[in-house]
Amino acid sequence: MNFKEMLKLADGIVFEKTGQHLDDLQAAVLRGTLQRETYKHIAKDFDCSESSVRQVGSQLWQILSEELGEDVNKTNVRSAMERLQVSLFSNVVQDYVGVGSINICGEGRHPPDIPNSHPPSQETANPQPTKTLHQDLSEMPELGNFFDRTSSLQTLTTWILQQNCHLITLTGISGIGKTSLAVQLVQQIKHEFEYAVWYTLDEFPTIDKFQSNLIQLFSQSEKQDSSPTNQKRLPLIKYLQKHRCLIVLDDIHNLFCSGELAGKYKPQYEEYRSLFKQIEKLSHQSCFLLIGWEPPKEVPQLTSENTPIRTLQLTGLDTAAAGEILRDKGLAEIDNCEALIHRYQGNPLWLKSVATLIQELGIGANDLLIDDTILLPEDLKDVLQQQYDRTSELEKQVMSLLATENQPVNVAKLLQNGQISSSDLLNALQSLSRRCLIEKEASFYTLPPVLKQYIKTRRSQLTNIDSE
Repeated sequence: MNFKEMLKLADGIVFEKTGQHLDDLQAAVLRGTLQRETYKHIAKDFDCSESSVRQVGSQLWQILSEELGEDVNKTNVRSAMERLQVSLFSNVVQDYVGVGSINICGEGRHPPDIPNSHPPSQETANPQPTKTLHQDLSEMPELGNFFDRTSSLQTLTTWILQQNCHLITLTGISGIGKTSLAVQLVQQIKHEFEYAVWYTLDEFPTIDKFQSNLIQLFSQSEKQDSSPTNQKRLPLIKYLQKHRCLIVLDDIHNLFCSGELAGKYKPQYEEYRSLFKQIEKLSHQSCFLLIGWEPPKEVPQLTSENTPIRTLQLTGLDTAAAGEILRDKGLAEIDNCEALIHRYQGNPLWLKSVATLIQELGIGANDLLIDDTILLPEDLKDVLQQQYDRTSELEKQVMSLLATENQPVNVAKLLQNGQISSSDLLNALQSLSRRCLIEKEASFYTLPPVLKQYIKTRRSQLTNIDSE
């Protein structure tokens, strides 16, 4: 069900209830919600206050709840609307289908919007039984522009379908395209599984709520499939052993502490560690795909093919794919776009941000390539700040040291500063690497140019504040 279909259905519901069609802000709230945007982000795009957006959203969910007969909110609006669509479609079909039979009405009486309806042939009247597919992908974003990730897509597909990996982490700095890649992956392989589920961990934070939600999905679908009189709920791992499941957990970093080294669980989420250990160690036929800015601490960056656990750290797009972003933004006139792409490391979000700024201000893109200028639009600084604020004070110290270096440096050079012990330095470098905030080549480390510019700008702003 695409956005236009959902907008049309929602508009009909609102008109039926209020006598008025959706206004622009209501439509913006619905669109933003389906794209997993926060009310703050929707308000910024619509140039109004967050409280106004929140109030409009609340009123819209209330109208939909009353008309659909269930509690509709920001987290389940897509699934609720899709259930309504299925219900409406089923009612139409039932008007044309004989009770207890799959025979469609005779010639000349085709159900509306169902073309070429004919009595089934003997071959199609008794189809071979197929594996039941159960999905809960209501939280999965729609697939927008997907830039070429053929190699990464093939790697993940091989790990999941051929090597039967139990636990895979997909990491990368914000904006690099982790979620887009995962959506494309799920769309391609979901039919290989009995269950395909996508959850965002800011919506299901506690282990009890998460497991309960999954077990409820399993138990309800089993009851529908087999109609037992008494269906006893099993531990989660039993369902994963009984069925082949693909379970995607997005924003995995929400389980971990800010201000600590990467992958340290918040106290209330420690039980996820035991769950992931079970998923890794026990025998089953399912796969968990974890997506986020950093992996759990117990998941190594380098893994062996002899283990059922893998890590894929996503890097930037190649020049050809990244060039599509610049062309979409009207920057086709750049003589040598490779320099700009390299400067922003092929990061789709970073490139879109700077391309939008260049386009809106009418800056000559080629002029930026002369003196290695690195622009930091406000929306890009906001994204970088989110990840910078998650780091520990030790990591901030190391990044500050790296920001002063013009060339990659080794551990010995960093230790010359004398401010950080060798043990602390190594732990900080490992954590920064797991967060994808530094680059490593052989035994030398460096900061990405964009992050280096951000830290320099931040340091300058703090110095100005202190001088005042």
